[in-house]
This record gives sequence, C-alpha cells and structure tokens, in this order.
Amino acid sequence: MPPYSDKLGVLPGKETRRRGSENGGDGEEQRAGDRGTGYIGKFIVLASAKAGNPTFLLIRKSSAESAGPEKAALLQNFKDAGVTFLYGDLLDHESLVSAFKQVDVVISAVGTPQLPEQTRIVAAIKEAGNVKRFFPSEFGNDVDRVHAEEPAKSAFQAKIDIRRLVESEGIPHTIVSSNFFGAYFLPSLTQPDFPSSPPRDKVIILGDGNPKAIFVLEEDIATYTIRAVDDPRTLNKILYLRPPANILSFNELVTLWEGKIGKTLEKTFVPKRRSSRISKLPFPANLVLAITHSVFVRGDHTNFDIEPSFGVEASELYPDVKYTTVSDFLNRFV
Repeated sequence: MPPYSDKLGVLPGKETRRRGSENGGDGEEQRAGDRGTGYIGKFIVLASAKAGNPTFLLIRKSSAESAGPEKAALLQNFKDAGVTFLYGDLLDHESLVSAFKQVDVVISAVGTPQLPEQTRIVAAIKEAGNVKRFFPSEFGNDVDRVHAEEPAKSAFQAKIDIRRLVESEGIPHTIVSSNFFGAYFLPSLTQPDFPSSPPRDKVIILGDGNPKAIFVLEEDIATYTIRAVDDPRTLNKILYLRPPANILSFNELVTLWEGKIGKTLEKTFVPKRRSSRISKLPFPANLVLAITHSVFVRGDHTNFDIEPSFGVEASELYPDVKYTTVSDFLNRFV
C-alpha cells in the first residue's frame, strides 16, 4: 500500500503494567496522538511510520524529559523511525488544537482512566476543523454488543459515551474492534494469574469452554488500523478484526496447546455462576476477569453477525496482510 499522503497523529496511553490494561493491552491523517507510548499505542506509532506515513506523536514534554531507560529507548526508536514529537497534554485544550491542526487523522490510544477525557479530544478536533478521521481508543470488544459484569461494564460504558458523542458531533471516524490482544492473553493461555508461559499440568476454563474468542497479535492490530485510515470502506464504520485462523473456543485453544506439548492437561471448569463473582476481586484482576468472562462465558466476541450497515471485517478488506496465527504464536512456548 502506498503511504497515506496526509499526516497521522497518535495519542498514546500511559504505559501500564500488563494486568492493569483495560482491554488486554492499552491516533490523527498525519497521525496525531494523545497517548502513544502506552500498550497498543506504541505498536500503532511504529506501524504508521513503517508504512511511510508522516507520523506525529503527542507527548508531554515532562514525560519525554524524565523518561526512564526503557521508555527513553522506546522514544529513541520512534525518532529513528521518523516520528515527529508534538509536545502537549490531554488536559491542555490549546495544545491539542495546535497538534491537531498539523495532522489529518487522529488515533487515540488512551488507557482506561483517560477514556472519559476523550471528550477533550472531540472538542479539540471540532475547533481545529481539519481532521478527516478520528479513531477513538477502543481496540477490544465491540462495546455496543457486550454483556459485561462490573468493572468492565463501566469501562465499556465510557467507550459507548464517546461513540455517541462522536456520532452526534458528526466527526468522521472509524472504530477498531480488535478483540483480545494476542501477546497479552495467549502466553498464559488466559489463566487468571497470568503466568508467563502456558500451563503444562493444569488449566482453568471459564464456563463450558465452548464460546468462541478472537485473538489478534498487537503488531497485526496496528497494521490493520493503519490500513484503514484512508479507506472509504471503513469511514463511519466499525472495523472488526476476525482473522479466521484465530477464532477459537477455550476448549479448542487448550486442545491446540495439548497437541503441541503432547500432553493432556487436567481441566477445571469454572461454572457460570462462580465465574461471575467478579466484584469481590481486587483491581485490576477484577477488570481482566470481567472482560474474559464476557468473552468466554457470554460469547461477546462472536455472538453477533457483522452487518454492512455498521461494520466491515479487516481480513476480508485486506487479504494481503499476513497475520500471525494463534498456532504459530504458541509455537514460541513449546
């Protein structure tokens, strides 16, 4: 694909520890960003630059100047890729307007605590007047079609509120429903305590293990997102990421892993009634469990069909993208 002729801005989310992220992990036409150094934001920034797009990252100057070794290396990686830094803050309206006037597409990757603050992004986009496409921070379940327990329900509601605001303001937009972040959930085989590698003796399965879930590697999420920025087919639509080889039930995922290690695991099935007792757990474990419960018990990734009136599917739009399969990813742990 030739590089987008306009400019994209990415707004990253704050870098979070693995289990603190809302959807398993953590945007403008020059890409403009409100938070780009967070979980999914960094993948989007690099994918944009790799595609040859003029890419801009909105970052607080104090954050850049006080970055620790790991973040400093990431920022240097961005600079080496040709990313331009725009200094500003999500809470500073004038800095947002100034940044957005320099870009054509805004991609937001803010984390859960900042989701409601995206009203500020919408206001700045309206005042700037030149943004051709806005990607709100979504990158997870389709929040209009979930049946989640708290605290995920409240987090999803914040995204719903932003969707309705963007629609009512008439802002051109694309919603990316990427489902599970592959590198976030697959290394543990979605086990509650998030071990660093899949289990080899025992496995806990939510519900009966039959509802289908969808896993997409973060690099592939970023690739599909960048492909969508100038695609008229994704304008004012939800872009669903449903790569066929990566749609598996919990039972199928366990069977796939068992075949790779040549061993049958001892399985414990958590009944629906018990697996819904989420509110008693501490944060962020309750948030992650609420999300996995909505997927593996409620079936919220796949219990609806994509209708042309509201959505399109990424692997159908971009069949040339060679995504990483769940099977190939799990080979890393054999």
